[in-house]
Amino acid sequence: MDNEQFKRRVRLRHLDCFVAVAQTRNLGRAALQLRLTQPAISKTMNELEAMVGVKLLERNRQGAQLTPGGETFLMHAITVLDALNAAKTAVGVDQGLRNETLLIGALPTVAPYLLPPVLAEFRRAHAHAKVVVQTATNAVLLQMLKAGEVDFALARMSDPAMMAGLSFELLYVEPLVLASRPGHALLGQKKITLTDVISYPLIVAAKGTTPRHNTESYFQANGLKLPANCTETLSVSLARQMTRQSDAVWFTAAGAVRPDLEEKILAQLPLTMTGTEEPVGLFRRNEGVLDGAALACIALLREAAFVQHPLSSAKNTV
Repeated sequence: MDNEQFKRRVRLRHLDCFVAVAQTRNLGRAALQLRLTQPAISKTMNELEAMVGVKLLERNRQGAQLTPGGETFLMHAITVLDALNAAKTAVGVDQGLRNETLLIGALPTVAPYLLPPVLAEFRRAHAHAKVVVQTATNAVLLQMLKAGEVDFALARMSDPAMMAGLSFELLYVEPLVLASRPGHALLGQKKITLTDVISYPLIVAAKGTTPRHNTESYFQANGLKLPANCTETLSVSLARQMTRQSDAVWFTAAGAVRPDLEEKILAQLPLTMTGTEEPVGLFRRNEGVLDGAALACIALLREAAFVQHPLSSAKNTV
């Protein structure tokens, strides 16, 4: 079926059904969510796969899993549905726009990197919206999202139990980096090792966080243990100032220091951090519908992530 035929035959019910099945990973739960029968869901999915010409789901007793083609189609299906919801909100009563509130949850290492340009652009179309950004650890963010305290969360993938009831959309993948002040003695060496690094004070993320886990794993992979006299903190601003004003070396997620590296406020030590990469993405509740402000911000986040990370952005949703 060519594109014109597909556009004439596809209906919103096909996209709604597909997204519901993809997010719940189960035809029965999708049927309950959409208030349809399971045979109706199955029939709609068969119609969509016939129109697309690609198998989108693998169905078995455990539920429904996306195929590679399904993962790609899901990204575009969500974009279409979000755009329609945003369009509906955009033509609403002006007073409604004035009462918009956007509640964002974000990791402290992600918020200063990704949100400033996105929120600046968001303000141009939603000048009267109230924006509340809350930063916390990954576990707390997911709990806040489930409780409805934020509209969506910018966080890292977690274990399945913590992600129950939530969908995850990949925005980009980032490694750890080692940051120092620009004039640090290690920058003058032709080659540095982890042993060289630990002769200086270290700043690391707090226990229980993904960056901290990856830092400890990196040390173990290199036959060393993380020194006990590290400075542990969740505060990006504190770690930044300590690094700028001393010989301390900061193990941190790349996004937390990318603006500082670009502006040469901090420098990156030339030590390979292979194996420390982690996916950063957007979490949403499976149940409920986001308003126009949240959908507009999400669209801007996707765009910003794609511009910064074109090879890893927005290619997977679970």
